[in-house]
Amino acid sequence: MEEAIGLNIEGVRKKIHHGGTGELPKCISGSKHTGLYPIVAKSLRRIAEGKDPTDWHIHTCGLANMFAYHTLGYEDLDELQKEPQPLIFVIELLKVESPSMYKRETWALSDDEKLKAVPVLHGEGNRLFKLGRYEDATNKYREAVICLKNIQTKEKPWEVPWMKLEKMINTLVLNYCQCLLRMEEFYEVLEQTTDLIQHHPGLTKAYFLRAKANAEVWNEVEAKKDFEKVVELDPTMTRQVKKEITKLEVRMEEKEEEDKLKYKNLFS
Repeated sequence: MEEAIGLNIEGVRKKIHHGGTGELPKCISGSKHTGLYPIVAKSLRRIAEGKDPTDWHIHTCGLANMFAYHTLGYEDLDELQKEPQPLIFVIELLKVESPSMYKRETWALSDDEKLKAVPVLHGEGNRLFKLGRYEDATNKYREAVICLKNIQTKEKPWEVPWMKLEKMINTLVLNYCQCLLRMEEFYEVLEQTTDLIQHHPGLTKAYFLRAKANAEVWNEVEAKKDFEKVVELDPTMTRQVKKEITKLEVRMEEKEEEDKLKYKNLFS
């Protein structure tokens, strides 16, 4: 039994730079050559969903990944993995573009191209942040981080090339957290900054952003500890930290008065 699968089903439209539109060439593959197709198909589906196609799996063979996760997340791909079938690939040519017109997704770039794309994405994220388009900015920062993470996996941890990439990643993640603060995603800020601090305990900005997030969710003690750490790491921020602490104390006093009034009315 043969299974016909068009590339458009996977959410990926093939761009071919020759031939006429409307052509439907077919490629038939026997079952012995399609054992890894479900792994590829899952990556294609993740691309169509706007996700990194490489971050879902551990570094093992396809079957080992399936055993590790028990499923690929798609019932049809699970069945095909267990019992490989001959496949017919139908490629639909939608339009013709010159190579200079076709903009590839960042995951498909070479390492050099990814490195060149990062400052562009970073700058675009900063521009969107200034315009108040925080969600759009987070997408740019996230895309840049994915580029760097993909390159970083090929370097030895904690050696100079790896550390240079790590520094760039940290800067982007901190910018990402600034956007999250403006979007009032305080608990994600706490999660992201705590992860940064665990790996890089000298990141002053990470403590500062975590302190502000703690203040927003009424974690007064934790916020003050983080603010104190900021001053310890960078005494030039003393004045700014004092303003933040004063603002926090005023908010806590107001909240205490509101709570007293609320409970008073509740039991009166």
